[in-house]
Amino acid sequence: MAGQAPQRLVRAAGIRLESHVRPGYHCGCMLTLINTNRMTPPIGPIGLDYIAGASRNAGIHTDVVDLCLADEPWKTLEDYFDGHSPRLVGLSFRNVDDCFWPSAEWFVPALAQTVRDLRGITDAPVVLGGVGFSIFAREIVEHTGADFGIRGDGEQATVALYHELGGSRRFEEVAGLVWRSGGVVRCNAPAWPEPLSLSTRRDAIANRAYFEKGGQCGLETKRGCDRRCVYCADHLSKGRRLRLREPLEVADEAEVLLSQGAGVLHLCDSEFNIPRSHAMAVCEEFCRRSLGEKLRWYTYMAVVPFDTELARVMRKAGCVGINFTGDSASSVILGAYRQRHVKEDLAAAVRLCRDNGIKVMIDLLFGGPGETRETAAETIEFVRRIGPDCAGAPLGVRVYPGTEMADIVAGEGPAETNPSIRRKYSGKVNLFEPTFYISRKLGSNPARLIKDLIAGDKRFFEPTEEMVEEGGPSKDHNYNDNTELVNAITAGERGAYWDILQKLRGE
Repeated sequence: MAGQAPQRLVRAAGIRLESHVRPGYHCGCMLTLINTNRMTPPIGPIGLDYIAGASRNAGIHTDVVDLCLADEPWKTLEDYFDGHSPRLVGLSFRNVDDCFWPSAEWFVPALAQTVRDLRGITDAPVVLGGVGFSIFAREIVEHTGADFGIRGDGEQATVALYHELGGSRRFEEVAGLVWRSGGVVRCNAPAWPEPLSLSTRRDAIANRAYFEKGGQCGLETKRGCDRRCVYCADHLSKGRRLRLREPLEVADEAEVLLSQGAGVLHLCDSEFNIPRSHAMAVCEEFCRRSLGEKLRWYTYMAVVPFDTELARVMRKAGCVGINFTGDSASSVILGAYRQRHVKEDLAAAVRLCRDNGIKVMIDLLFGGPGETRETAAETIEFVRRIGPDCAGAPLGVRVYPGTEMADIVAGEGPAETNPSIRRKYSGKVNLFEPTFYISRKLGSNPARLIKDLIAGDKRFFEPTEEMVEEGGPSKDHNYNDNTELVNAITAGERGAYWDILQKLRGE
């Protein structure tokens, strides 16, 4: 999805990290978690917050070193490790790349550099984790030289790894662990524990600072997704089984964040309304506590199921904006993507949001298998007619191994000669690196085609001129290092980034 953020560690020039290795340095009895994501606007590392809460609840002394909020990130790290010798250092890796053509920025090399640099200031073993990591767990451990990785949920697995490092080192018993044995990288079964319960402490990162500088804070109500969208890799990182948190626990966490000054939240589920019953239960608990009078929140949702009852209770519970996974309004493309809705459902979703005072964005996805000028025009004209507040119009489907999209590409013959494959690296096609599919039926300049079809309608986040030229950076609605967003949040805007950008476009 456009807007995914890089995990980038900015180095200060001229630092000689090797000079900070101290003689007699040994691992101690503590866990250190490092947020290396330096993107702006800053997004709170809720995964590290959850893991830190779990490890502290397990009695482990846990520090979080947050480089996102540090003025001098490498001096911060040097100063920290000059006085601390943890048993284990954890790095969260949320995104493998920006999932955005044509920038196609790959973040794995920067992660590998981070691991190498950490070797110069600590000899503690390094474990990697996060959603992006879990999709390519073995490959990333091999590429970066990290000691360990955790595929799937990190809370229980990190605690288990920490204890094994201080004990019998039975790494085969740690769920989700990627580890080295006899020169071979081994992968345990993914860590997808049930039932799902997360710490509501949310005291390991500076959530108020993230709210003030990033405009919102996040929480999860569930993990996993049982949908079968051909392009999506969520099942590789979170599993296909829906693992639901207790609504009481979710509401407790929302109250904790509210007490910290975070009055705008983003519910980070893959699709909040899958299943509908759980979405209703969470909203009803929010209503029971009158949280809708104190909080504003946004979320991602599938187009179906969505009805009057759910829309009303969501608005009463504080929902002010929904980003729907619309993909297309063409029955051909919706079928190709394995979506469960039809275009009439899109129209109904917009009406329900309008009737209940909820802002609405439709995320489209152009360029998939079978996309033609006619299917793209049908989608744009229909979305223009039903009138959401805004619509994302990214071009290109990121192809991940282990998805049906990868099978479709394989079925079309050699990827190296497939005219629908777009990439910025040479040699054999390697899905580990950013690789995109843009239907050859859109012609030689598909970005120009989409832009011309949108015809200046400001409700669409259209391809920019740089994107049309297939080479320069694109501003589109990619949230990575977006100065426009940073300035708006500094001036007091709060909320989902698509909502803030749409307000700015309307001024």
